Amino acid sequence: MIAEWIEQAAAYQGGEPYLEDAAGTGTLTYAGLRRSTAVWADGLDRAGIAPGARVAVCLPDPLRYATTLVSILGAGRVVIPLDPTAPAAELSRVLAAARPEAVVCDSGSGLPTGLAVLRPPDGPDGPEGPNGTGGCPGAEYGARPAGASRGSGAGGIYLCTSGTTGAPKGIMLREGQLGHVGAAVASHHRLTPADRGFCCLPLFHVNAEVVGLLATLAAGACLVLDRKFSRHRFWALIEERRITWINAVPAIIAVLAMDAPTVRAGRVRFVRSASAPLPPPVLRRFEEASGIPVIETYGMTEAASMITANPVDGPRKPGSAGRPAGSEVRIAQLAAGPYVPCPALEVGRVQIRGRGVIKEYAEGGPAGAIDPEGWLDTGDLGHLDQDGYLFLAGRSDDVINRGGEKIYPREIEDVLLAQPGVRSAAVVAAHDEVLGHRPVAYVVPAGPRWRGLEDALREACAAALPRPKRPTAFRLVRELPLGPTGKVARRRLQELAAAQHSPASQGRGGLGAGQARAVSDLPYLPPPCAAAATGCHLRQVASRDSASRISSTMPNCPYPALFTMTSSRRK
Repeated sequence: MIAEWIEQAAAYQGGEPYLEDAAGTGTLTYAGLRRSTAVWADGLDRAGIAPGARVAVCLPDPLRYATTLVSILGAGRVVIPLDPTAPAAELSRVLAAARPEAVVCDSGSGLPTGLAVLRPPDGPDGPEGPNGTGGCPGAEYGARPAGASRGSGAGGIYLCTSGTTGAPKGIMLREGQLGHVGAAVASHHRLTPADRGFCCLPLFHVNAEVVGLLATLAAGACLVLDRKFSRHRFWALIEERRITWINAVPAIIAVLAMDAPTVRAGRVRFVRSASAPLPPPVLRRFEEASGIPVIETYGMTEAASMITANPVDGPRKPGSAGRPAGSEVRIAQLAAGPYVPCPALEVGRVQIRGRGVIKEYAEGGPAGAIDPEGWLDTGDLGHLDQDGYLFLAGRSDDVINRGGEKIYPREIEDVLLAQPGVRSAAVVAAHDEVLGHRPVAYVVPAGPRWRGLEDALREACAAALPRPKRPTAFRLVRELPLGPTGKVARRRLQELAAAQHSPASQGRGGLGAGQARAVSDLPYLPPPCAAAATGCHLRQVASRDSASRISSTMPNCPYPALFTMTSSRRK
């Protein structure tokens, strides 16, 4: 399927750009993609790497990374996308689980011994041979057309994921699944050859791979790739590159909502939001500031990205992830035996099935996550309204049980995010000796004037929430721990809350050494009295390494974990 898409696009619009480098002049045309795919197919055949075999990709340059990924996929092999910034221990863990036959990278240092290394050329058109001449042996004699690869249909993407919670899992997305979802994204978002998308999300995650690369390929459109998000040059870049849609996450949208665009990006049809729920207050601020509609969506790796989406040209419901788009969705509760569907508006477990959804985990995965009828339990909670729009309440393992009352963090977070002076917020459970758990809020102020913010948040919660749902503590922080795509790492926050609010931490002995290290990792704002005493507005109580990292990135962006792409992997 992917090879046929490449062949068709090259035949009809070979000279048109498929990928562009936002940081320079690098461009890959559809004809160049066909050449690259043919050379990779020929070179992998000659190297004895058969169709369906696994090949890892780990390249720092986004244009070379994307070209290599799509070319190897089109050549009928299974791509294992790796994080080029990950430490050697993490790469070794992923490679041990995925078991590739070769890895494409600039250097084999730090990789397990015995693993074949392929080095791509400086240009985009295929792998470098062992003699360093810039092409696999034999490629100069004429490679097969991409569509003629005998590996057609055997390709796929293998991803190792542990999400923001849970144990590591191996997920194999076959070519048919990828093609189904990529085509669904292109259709649902009304992408055409005239579209020019923008993506600064990491290429080793399913969103950029399917929503970015494959949906663009299915539409015969162009995708502009950037290494990271930059708030200050963002709108100028969007206008210069004639962008018509933006692939984003809530963290990016929250930053852009802080100011009106410096340049009128009149060509942009919509901004797509994925990876995590977008709080309605943030959505409203962004749309009012920019005049650009936001399309909220919902997806996961197990479904090859998109599951639901709000329509581009139909009614959009703020706070909703939209309606099913290529997959079936139901809300279910566990009855005496199997799960049974819930009526509209009742919160239950979100379950999915369809052509894009896996039928089993390649490795690991929770027991019983997929039932005999093919329904996969996502671990998310939510409800469907009367129109079939999905509203997410949170993760099942994030629910706070306070004396038997179930509290969904998002209810509290939406109240906090609606208050002036709040940029982002997350609520997690802290230990309570009597009630079991109680909600604690971590809040990132929108600016340096944060005095009185805690009192204002307490008053807002008292006015909007019943007593059991009101946070018992508010922690003002410089940033929240985020995964590479901007999703809050709640497991990390839960560990911090446990360290701060455990009975041991409240006793005479205070925090243990391990707990103290965990707490010191998060940059806090001092109490107003401490700020006054030190004469500073913002002070970070953290390690020197953390302070150096944050101070070097905060001037341009308050989300270094996302935009410098240095965090640990998410799902």
